[in-house]
Amino acid sequence: MGTKIDTINFLKKIKKNTSNAFKRKIPVSIPVYKGDLLKNRTALITGGSSGIGYAIGKAFLDNGATIIITGRNKEKLDKSLKKLKEEYKNVYSIDLDISDIDSMDDKIKEIDKMLNGKKIDILVNNAGVFSSSSFGNIKEEEFDKVIDANLKGTCFLSQKVSNYMKKNKIKGNILNIASSSSLRPATTPYSVSKWGIRGLTIGMAKKLIDDGIVVNGIAPGPTATEMLKGDSNNITKSQYPLDRYIMPEEIANLAVFLTSDMGRMIVGDIIYMTGGLGTITVDDLSY
Repeated sequence: MGTKIDTINFLKKIKKNTSNAFKRKIPVSIPVYKGDLLKNRTALITGGSSGIGYAIGKAFLDNGATIIITGRNKEKLDKSLKKLKEEYKNVYSIDLDISDIDSMDDKIKEIDKMLNGKKIDILVNNAGVFSSSSFGNIKEEEFDKVIDANLKGTCFLSQKVSNYMKKNKIKGNILNIASSSSLRPATTPYSVSKWGIRGLTIGMAKKLIDDGIVVNGIAPGPTATEMLKGDSNNITKSQYPLDRYIMPEEIANLAVFLTSDMGRMIVGDIIYMTGGLGTITVDDLSY
């Protein structure tokens, strides 16, 4: 009798989980604010050709900003620029490898000419690379590649752009895309880099606030992007507290707020947008 009841309950559980999965095969509808929160602002968004960076770019454009998106893959970058230009006017692109420190000064000068009088007053550090190799099996080349892109590149581009802002007397914003990985033991090069971003965000905020440059970070949990999951048509993830991935548009909404005057008094903070993963659960994941 007990075995029969357990089997019935097990089948009911499977049915429920399967039903939820089918319900969420199509991404949930995310409200996106459109207004003038970033009117007359100009944002440089690294890694802006796809995923979170692309969503932030669209949200900034929807709120009156001019944007410059960057990426390493020029073909992919050109496609994203073309797609955005079908709907928006004030959008530019420039190929930039975030790990190539020596090229940054020339790229900033190139952007300055491109903008024809406008000045960068928002930097979004979103570009990065992912790795899943864990401590005990990490190769030096892999470690260097991740740290150079995710942490070193972010540090030096922020330094160069903040000096540019100070030189031009711009009271701007720097927003770092961190990760909920910085709440977990740093066992991968990726999580080590995001622990670094967490500390760097606070350090930059302290150093730059006297110049009127506000620095904050957003730490997303698992997000429905190509880098993490590939399939954007199925956002179900039953072991997560909210039973799904985060959508890039949700992160973009917060990015708009934090870089607008509405978020001006939030300084040196990391806002965790995890759907509860990492904040209300201690589940260990492999990223």
